[in-house]
Amino acid sequence: MNLMAMQKVMQRLVVLSLALLLASCASTPTSGRRVSDYSSVRVSGSINRDFERSLEYLRDENFPAAIELLLAVVEREKRLPAPYINLGIAYYKSGNEKNAEEAFLHALQLDPQHPAATNELAVLYRKQGRFAEARKIYVNSLAKNPDYLPLVKNLGILCDLYLQDLQCALAQFNQYLSLEPGDKEVSIWLADLQRRTGK
Repeated sequence: MNLMAMQKVMQRLVVLSLALLLASCASTPTSGRRVSDYSSVRVSGSINRDFERSLEYLRDENFPAAIELLLAVVEREKRLPAPYINLGIAYYKSGNEKNAEEAFLHALQLDPQHPAATNELAVLYRKQGRFAEARKIYVNSLAKNPDYLPLVKNLGILCDLYLQDLQCALAQFNQYLSLEPGDKEVSIWLADLQRRTGK
C-alpha cells in the first residue's frame, strides 16, 4: 500500500475511532435496542481499549489481528456501526470481499444513513463492477449527508471513470471543491473534465 493510500485509510479509521470514543463518554445503560443517538451509548472501557488496539493493528496492516479483535468487539457491543465498518475495511484489505460486504451491511442495519458505511460499501461495489448499485448508494446517502466529502468525491470518480457520465462527474467535483477548495488532485480532475466536455 502506498503512503497516500495508507494516509487515507488512517483518516477513515480516525473518524471511526472518534465516533466510538464519543459514544464511550456517555452514561446511559446499555441495551440491545437500536440507537438513534450514539452519544447516549455507554461503552465499557475494555471494549473501547480493544477497539483502539484494533486501530493499531489496522494502521500496521496486521489485518488478521484486527479482524480477530474487532470480531470480539462486535460480539460484546452490537449497537454501534464503527466496529463493523472497520471490520469491513479489514476484511476488504485481506481480500475477503464477501465478509467485508456483510460487515458494511451490518453497520447499515444499525444506521442506514451512516456516511462512512455507505461510502465503504459503494467503493466495494464499484470495485466489484456493481456500478448501478454503487451509484444508488452514493445518491441516497448524499441526500442525507450532502457535505460528506468521501461520498461526493467517490460518486464523481464513479461517474467519470466507470459510468462515463461526465455531467454527473462535473457536478460532483464542483461540489467537492466548493467544500474542499484546496484539493489540488480534484482540481486537476475537474480541469481535465472541463476540457473534455468543453465547459
